[in-house]
Amino acid sequence: MSGDAGRARLGLRGAISSAGDIPQCRAKDPETARTLALTAQVAGQNAPALPTSRFARLTTLHSEASAVRNASHPRPLLACGAAGATLLALIALGHDGRRIAQLAVLAAPMVLWLAWPLRSARLRRVRAGCVWLWVMGFALDGVMRAYLLDTYQAAPDGAMVLGAVANTNAREGTEYLRMHWRSAVVWSMAVLAAGMLAAVFVRRGAVASVSAPPGLRMHLPFWLKSLVFAVLLLACLAYASKPWRRLHPAVFWTQWSHSVHTLRAAWADQQQVRDRMMVHAKAIAPVPLEVGSSTVVLVITDSINRDNMALYGYGRPTTPRLLAHKAQAGSQMAVLRHAWSADASTLPALRNMFHFGLPESENPPHLLALARAAGYKVWWISNHDDLAIEQQHARFADVVDMVNRTPGRASASLDGEILDCVQEALQDAGTDRKLIVVHLMGAHPHYSLRFPENANPFDDDVDAVETGLVKNGRSAWVRRFRQEYDAALLYHDFVVSELLQQTRSTGQPNDYRAWMYLSDHGQEVGHGSDRAGHSPSTASGYRIPAVIWRNRQALPDGTAQQQPFRADWTAWTLMDLLKLRWSGQMPERNVLDAAYRWQPPKIPVAVESFSR
Repeated sequence: MSGDAGRARLGLRGAISSAGDIPQCRAKDPETARTLALTAQVAGQNAPALPTSRFARLTTLHSEASAVRNASHPRPLLACGAAGATLLALIALGHDGRRIAQLAVLAAPMVLWLAWPLRSARLRRVRAGCVWLWVMGFALDGVMRAYLLDTYQAAPDGAMVLGAVANTNAREGTEYLRMHWRSAVVWSMAVLAAGMLAAVFVRRGAVASVSAPPGLRMHLPFWLKSLVFAVLLLACLAYASKPWRRLHPAVFWTQWSHSVHTLRAAWADQQQVRDRMMVHAKAIAPVPLEVGSSTVVLVITDSINRDNMALYGYGRPTTPRLLAHKAQAGSQMAVLRHAWSADASTLPALRNMFHFGLPESENPPHLLALARAAGYKVWWISNHDDLAIEQQHARFADVVDMVNRTPGRASASLDGEILDCVQEALQDAGTDRKLIVVHLMGAHPHYSLRFPENANPFDDDVDAVETGLVKNGRSAWVRRFRQEYDAALLYHDFVVSELLQQTRSTGQPNDYRAWMYLSDHGQEVGHGSDRAGHSPSTASGYRIPAVIWRNRQALPDGTAQQQPFRADWTAWTLMDLLKLRWSGQMPERNVLDAAYRWQPPKIPVAVESFSR
């Protein structure tokens, strides 16, 4: 018995010293087994906590690592994808084409933040709030643009929208919402739905496990890492680019608000300027030389280079209708062979045209003010949307019709849209004297937007023009632009010819009618260099067409038509077509007068000869 007790005591000490290995011991003697079991129970209740086995630790670590991978890999990527898709859909509401991609790149960095693991619950809440606000900023931008496009076919920075907002007070804004509350509710629901959807996913960003070792990382595929890096790099470049950066909703709407306030402040001054010019015009008191009906149409186009017109000898048939008009009209139609603009951009060109080439002089007269002072009713019909042009020139007119409500190069409004408006003006029976100013987009870049879809006959065959461009080392993209530019001129020929035909056929046969057509400036499309666009540094930026028609009194003969003509002297010629006599006449600047004397304009380009 004493031997058994000794063995039991030894077993107890071994049990205590082995700390947890007791269950592994086996005793043949039942009494010893009971003693060991009791000892194990006591040890389990009273002994201090002991380290787990290596196997247990490895098992736990493996489980936690699996949990971290499962929690921080698929779910955050799903959140990023869902938030990104929502954002892309919202962007596409108010933008199209390349701008969707640009806005998506600008929006990407904040969305990718959802994939970055964060341990702190507070930081995760901050992240969710920031990403939600980010998404809603793009959502409001897209919905606002979509509403304006759907309701008014206008962009938020268009002259119509800016003018309407600048000219609206709080009471009028409330009345507007009362009138259009249904649309407001529909678009508000779209914003609300976007906000709720975004809120669901922004809270599912990556979470770093508290129990995971610091060295534990997410294992992303190499292609995914490369894609994220490329997107972030592209976003950095986008934010470094001003044209891209200003598309961001925060930047765009801040500048938009500033434009509204600036416009409100400037309008009073512009109206005062126009009022002063009208007073000045009435003081000049231009006098009509003839009684009876008089209709004059001035067509100002944009970015047309005469070197691309078959009317001027170009190798492609870009102006078949104008050539037909010339054959029919004979001496009533003059094509000024060597017409030049004094400016390579629109605003200064128009300022020179309407201020008689004297915009810098003190109190220069304005052509439209003089016409109104002489009793003409003036129309301004435009396919441009330009606030400066509208305020500086168009608002002198009695009737202003801005057909295009989308500013900038992205506008796809075709010039043919203005034909009905011009016909209505010509048929107006409320006045005997009409001056109708038509402002066309012409071939303003982008060239592919200036003619109907699938209406480019010059992109199939290799003709003499294409061969010449290749011979001169012009790149493929410039040759492609030349094809689009020539297609734009072919459509432009249709519009301009229709305007001329409308003028020729309006009114009674004995009524006086006149028509003048010219471009504000030229365009470089592989003529003098391997580039395309506005070009103040080459002669192509200043080479323009100029055509005059009138139904009475033959125009100057062929020799006179070979004289160079300056677009900034247009007003002197137009006063002749309007048959107005006034104290400031300078016949030496009127290309229709026998006393006309050419003076080269001061342009920043060396021109070998202005008679070419």
